[in-house]
Amino acid sequence: MENRCCCGEAAEKQEDMTCSCHKTRHRSEEEYKKLCNRLSRIEGQIRGIRGMLDREAYCPDILAQAAAANAALNAFSRELLSQHLHTCVMDDLRAGKDETVDELLDTLQKMMK
Repeated sequence: MENRCCCGEAAEKQEDMTCSCHKTRHRSEEEYKKLCNRLSRIEGQIRGIRGMLDREAYCPDILAQAAAANAALNAFSRELLSQHLHTCVMDDLRAGKDETVDELLDTLQKMMK
C-alpha cells in the first residue's frame, strides 16, 4: 500500500516524518515568537470584531476594525515574505535551484488576488 500525504498525493516520508511533497523551514525562536505575537494580536482583533457584532455595534465602527485587522494581516504577510526572501529564496538561488523563482512568482500571484 502506498503512503498518502495530507494533500492526497502519493508521498514518501522523510526521516523527520514530514511529507517529501511539503517543504518546511525551521525558524529561530525569536522569529517564531515575533510571528506568533503578530497572529495573536490579529486573533484578538477578529474576536473584537465578533464582539462588536454581538453588541450590535454601528456598521462603520465594525468596518473600521475590519480594515485594521486586514492591515495587520497584510503586515504579517509582508514580514513573512521578507523573511522568506532573505532565507529560503536566497539559499535556494545560491544552491542553483532556479525553480524557486517560479515558486516565488506563484506565491506573489496568490497574494495579489
